[in-house]
Order: sequence, then C-alpha cells, then structure tokens
Amino acid sequence: MTPPLFDVPAVDASAPLVDAPTARLLLPADASREEWLEVRRGGIGGSDVAAILGMNKYSSPRHVFEEKHGRDTFKGNEASEIGSEIESFIAHMFTKRSGVATAEAPGTLVHVDHPWARVNVDRFTFDEGEGPADGVLECKNRSEYQASEWEDGAVPDAPAIQCHWGMAVGGWSHGYVAALVGGNRLRWVRLERDEEMIGYLLDHCGKWFERHVVAGEEPPADGLEATADLLAKLWSVKAETVLEVDAAKAKELRHKHLDIKAREKALKEELRLVEAEIKLLTGENEIAKVGKTPAWSWKANGTFASKQFAEAHPDLAAKYTHMVPALDMDRLKDEQPDTYAKFRARKLLVPTKGI
Repeated sequence: MTPPLFDVPAVDASAPLVDAPTARLLLPADASREEWLEVRRGGIGGSDVAAILGMNKYSSPRHVFEEKHGRDTFKGNEASEIGSEIESFIAHMFTKRSGVATAEAPGTLVHVDHPWARVNVDRFTFDEGEGPADGVLECKNRSEYQASEWEDGAVPDAPAIQCHWGMAVGGWSHGYVAALVGGNRLRWVRLERDEEMIGYLLDHCGKWFERHVVAGEEPPADGLEATADLLAKLWSVKAETVLEVDAAKAKELRHKHLDIKAREKALKEELRLVEAEIKLLTGENEIAKVGKTPAWSWKANGTFASKQFAEAHPDLAAKYTHMVPALDMDRLKDEQPDTYAKFRARKLLVPTKGI
C-alpha cells in the first residue's frame, strides 16, 4: 500500500465567493498549470467521477488512482486539444439556440463542506439573463460515430455525470450539456438537480477518495478496456525478473482465465452462427426491414481487400500505390533496444497446461 499522501484541509472561509450556492473559489483561472495540476491531484473533479464509476470508455478508477499519486496517464491528444479550442464556440451556439446566457467560470471551485470535491465547469448559465448564475454548462465535441448517443434528447452517461457533479459541487438547481456532433450539429439537454443522485456521488466519491487517495490503497482489478490499455503501458518491464506467486492463487487465476476463454470461444461460435443465418437471409440485399423499421444492414462498407484487388487489377494497383514514410522498428530495436522496450506494450500469456 502506498503511504498516505496528505490530509485534505478544510475550505478557507475567506476564499472568494462565486456564483455558486455551495462552493468557493479554490484556484483562479489564470493560475499556472503546475498549480492547477496540484489542485487537481488533491481532490475529485468532474472528469474523475465517471471514471471512478466505470462509465468513461477512455478512463477508469485505475487511471484516477495513478494520476492522484502523481503518475500522469494522459498526455493529451488532438481530440482533447480541439475540444478545448472550440469550447467557446459551443457555448456561443448553445446560447444562440437556447436563449440561455453563459459566462466563463472564474476557476476551480471547491465544495464548502467537502474540500475534496472540486470542479472546473465549462460555463455558468443565467436562465433569467441577470443576477447570479443559476446553472452550469458542460461543452462537448463529439464525432459523427457517436451521433446516435445524442439523438432524441439523450445524453451519454459520462457527460451527464459530469454535469451532475457540477451541480453537486456548486449547488445549482439544474445544468446543461451541449455537444457539437460531427462538426455541424448542436445537441443540448437540460438536466434537473437530483438530490438522490448527488447524495450518492458525494458519498461514493468521498469514500473512494479517502480509501484510494488519502490512504493510498490500490483500487481492485476491473474488466474495463481503458484499464487493460493502461496496465499494458503502466510499468517499465525489468527484463528477466521473476515474481514468485502463491501456488493456490496462481491455480485459481489460471482456472478462471481458461474457463472464461473457453466460454468466449463458445460465444464467438454462437455469434458466427447467428450472423451466418442473417447473411443467408439477406442475400444480395443491403438492408432488411420489418415494415418501415430497419432490422439490420449488410453493406459493402468494410475493410478493402487490397491483396485481392492487386492480384485482380495489377495495373490499377501500381497506379494507385504510393510510398509513405514508415518507422523502421527492426532497426530501432537493434540500435536502441532500451528505448524500443520503453514504448512496447506488455502482452499477457497464460499457458493452457496446468502448473
């Protein structure tokens, strides 16, 4: 177990007031990134909550644990950069479509009674147009592939939880989530304050923070894909080192692994059978319907068979083939083995034979 990190200090009563019934300003928006990271590490923020609850496909409780203990697991990417850059545009379009005025938040807010509960909201909202803020807005940029998640007034779990967390920390009666979907469609939803939901979030996240951040206990293993991706890259492998494992524990885990793999194989065979029946029934058609409702589709929009194409049309293949830069990984491995090993993910192999 990692040693306790710190005791969370009580909220300073002299901290600046903000347009939030139950929050004060912890860190102004113009603070340095180092200060912001330190404050983020010392509490639970809006982006942490969905991960702790297992509702964020890109993060997990393990990610939050590692970050709170100073091991950054996310370096940023193009999507997150663009999302930050167009946040103002999304807020502007939200006001234009909804008529609800917005304003930038002054910085990181902290709950007056729960000093570990913190949030950086995207915008304050003003339904009456004047007076103090009465709500919160979360702005999201989402791809066309996620369009179905935002139709008919729906909002995915992770952004909804983030909005509820903003209400929980700030004490507002409602909040909004606005998303630019596919670069050309704005979808927005109003969410009302749910006291039962907020009570659960504060209780669950507070206990999680005390146990896994303050006390330093590692969170248990989970089956989330985000966690699997993280664990494959988390530690630098010490070559040829060996861990001695308890025989009973090793047999238990191997038995579970082999049993699940067997059931996975059986389910894949069942799935192939059902899909074969669907394809035979569909025949040369692209779409199958029940009345006016689509039942399924079988379109030629999958992976292009480049090898078969080249064999059937060598002249066209030569015409449309071009050279592209490629990383020479074999050479890198030979000349820079330590650097190569640092960026190579780990792969778990469990033998089928018994111990």
